[in-house]
Amino acid sequence: MTTVKKILLYFQAMFYVTAGVNHFINPDFYLRIMPPYLPWPSALHLMAGAIEFILGLLLLLPRYRRLAAWGVILLLLAVYPANIHMLVNRHLYPELPLLFHWIRMPLQFLLIAWAWSYTREAHQAS
Repeated sequence: MTTVKKILLYFQAMFYVTAGVNHFINPDFYLRIMPPYLPWPSALHLMAGAIEFILGLLLLLPRYRRLAAWGVILLLLAVYPANIHMLVNRHLYPELPLLFHWIRMPLQFLLIAWAWSYTREAHQAS
């Protein structure tokens, strides 16, 4: 793995570990963005935070990196409805600029592509 890829991997891992911890530090934000049609919002947001944290750590372990990257992809797809909910109901989040909501939509797919880059066998060695 090149130095740049390794730095990006560490950054990605840190991003998910930090995001996971943030679920526990700022639960109100995550509870507010939960689509109302989902049951057990508190449990779901805590589970998502724990999964983000664990996947971030697993990205650092070559043995589990590929599995963790697929896990990140699945997680990003699973939480995408929250992004849609926020955009459609942006009036519920007046503290966030409209641009935030529009940038967040394609950004999710860039994050998926970034995680996917670590699903290939060539990236297993560290």
